[in-house]
Amino acid sequence: MASKGHAAATSGHGYGDDTGGRTQAAAHFVFVPLVAQGHLIPAVDTALLLASHGAVCTIAGTPATAAHVRPTVDSAQQTGLQVRLVEFPLDYAAVGLPEGSDMHNVPVEQMDKYFDAMALLRTPIERYLRANAPFPTCIVSDFSHPWTTVLAANLGVPRLTFFSMGAFCLLCDHNVQRFHAFDGVAGDNEPVVVPGLERRVVLTRKQLPEFFRGIPVPWWQEFADFVERAQAQADGVIMNTFEEMEPEFVAGYAAARKMKVWTVGPVSLYHQRGAGATPAARGNAAAIDAGECLQWLDGKAPGSVMYVSFGSVAMADGKQAMEIGLGLEASGHPFIWVLRNAHDYDEATRAFLDEFEARVAGRGLLVRGWAPQVLILSHAAVGGFMTHCGWNSTMEAVAAGLPVVTWPHFTDQFLNEKMALEVLGIGVSIGVTEPLMYHRAAEKEVVVGRGVVEEAVRSVMGGGEEAEERRRRAHALAAKARAAMQEGGSSHRNLLDLVDRFKAAS
Repeated sequence: MASKGHAAATSGHGYGDDTGGRTQAAAHFVFVPLVAQGHLIPAVDTALLLASHGAVCTIAGTPATAAHVRPTVDSAQQTGLQVRLVEFPLDYAAVGLPEGSDMHNVPVEQMDKYFDAMALLRTPIERYLRANAPFPTCIVSDFSHPWTTVLAANLGVPRLTFFSMGAFCLLCDHNVQRFHAFDGVAGDNEPVVVPGLERRVVLTRKQLPEFFRGIPVPWWQEFADFVERAQAQADGVIMNTFEEMEPEFVAGYAAARKMKVWTVGPVSLYHQRGAGATPAARGNAAAIDAGECLQWLDGKAPGSVMYVSFGSVAMADGKQAMEIGLGLEASGHPFIWVLRNAHDYDEATRAFLDEFEARVAGRGLLVRGWAPQVLILSHAAVGGFMTHCGWNSTMEAVAAGLPVVTWPHFTDQFLNEKMALEVLGIGVSIGVTEPLMYHRAAEKEVVVGRGVVEEAVRSVMGGGEEAEERRRRAHALAAKARAAMQEGGSSHRNLLDLVDRFKAAS
């Protein structure tokens, strides 16, 4: 590992040696992603898509970032893409964090120190980019890294903000903030109509993303203001969505921000294009062999399997996990159920899961850890997705043409649920109306019962005109998603525009 303050190029080549002159004229995008999987995975996929259209892409991050994405980058390099991964160790001592801390193990009350440590990477990243050809032509920064405004300014290049969220969510949140929609509203559960939209959208304060503003600590309020200033100063926005899915909201967000928005998704479709297709390699190492998973799915009828996953952060407590399992069992449908950090459950819950797994063997598949989600969702046997409504999962469901059971937990997920239910019409709600994590104060435990789980699964997976109509809408949306990514499609055109617009001066 490199010493503090120095970068280690963990993957990549010396691109400055291209004798044809092509590389020197190519756009060079430097991605600075957030290590959280919901942010990191689509950012890397976007970098690979840009590289597949002739750009040079550098992914700059911490050793934790590199560990997560190295297999994906290595695989892409083997296909000839000009993409490199460069790691920059954090200076833990400077911010008072224990050695080896990363975003996944820092306590919430010390997360400000983590973001301070990330901001200290500006100097070593700038030093590396000045010393290693080709010189960057554009910084693409996760919205949570506002310090990259100075990085881009020092290098004299544009800065684009990368959002791993859709335009509907971003516009709703932006309008609530700029029109002060909740001023004078007393209760956290009091519904308010989002201003400035043609469509009527109703939210409570608890359902707001409140990016960084939901933590009542001065540092976080100041950081939220910093993020907003940086966004206002950006030279444009890249989003993992596609115009045909939410045209009024893409146009609305671009108008509200007075800046260009490039929609480039669904970026997960990069992994289903033949060369470079590595759906099982995205994110962490899978806890199940891809071949074993495919073999299990091959034995199931088309559209019969419910896939259940709540992402990389949310984790049902023991009582809730039991209710989910019993509801899935009672539904009568085959299922794949992903259990994040299953080893962290207490002895009683682990015993239940072991007994449950034996009881549903053949009909239910439990994955204890990371699952090859895109691979699973794209299989013909899968007919529905019970999801936490993270935007990655929402877009992957859309790309696969699947109806969803929506079970939001926090941040943008309630708005994503509204997108799935009220805008796209492809979902059934589990009925949760307020956050299950990061509460403002300790509140009584709320458990969704097995009967509710069973009913939601049957509603999405069963027959009847409503279920069939949801499936028709989901299939039609998937066709639009694929068309957007193909030659001549909206996302394809936006990718080409990015590669052309940010070419190096010749």
